[in-house]
Amino acid sequence: MRAIIQRVSHASVSVNGFLLNKIDKGYLILLGIENGDTQEDLLWLSDKIAGLRIFSDDEGKMNLSIKEIHGEILLISQFTLHALTAKGNRPSFIKAARPEIALPLYNHFALRLLEHHGITTKKGEFGADMNIDLLNQGPVTIFIDSKNRE
Repeated sequence: MRAIIQRVSHASVSVNGFLLNKIDKGYLILLGIENGDTQEDLLWLSDKIAGLRIFSDDEGKMNLSIKEIHGEILLISQFTLHALTAKGNRPSFIKAARPEIALPLYNHFALRLLEHHGITTKKGEFGADMNIDLLNQGPVTIFIDSKNRE
């Protein structure tokens, strides 16, 4: 399971020209689910994200978590995070989980952030062609892979 976490001042997602969801200060998370991802990956990654301290404290140091600043999350499914690009110029997405596997994990990921960590989590539309608008604050962008827990 891979996530790109962007610290944002605001973010929104639209589908077919209609605003689906928006957040103010918090994270825009692009979440990629691959074949073989499990509940263990989901639990580890959601807990890691909830505990990240990448918001500035009163001294300007990245020392506060999203929970401490009462931020929100906009969670977007992103199968292209598992693109294979070694051969040719057209990416292969064979490692990305099929919707029947990925959708339940995506929904559970959002639910875990809300119910276990108390973080308001809004979602995009799984599998849709979405337009994302954001203001990356910092900029701060972090990549985390549950298979590479460094």
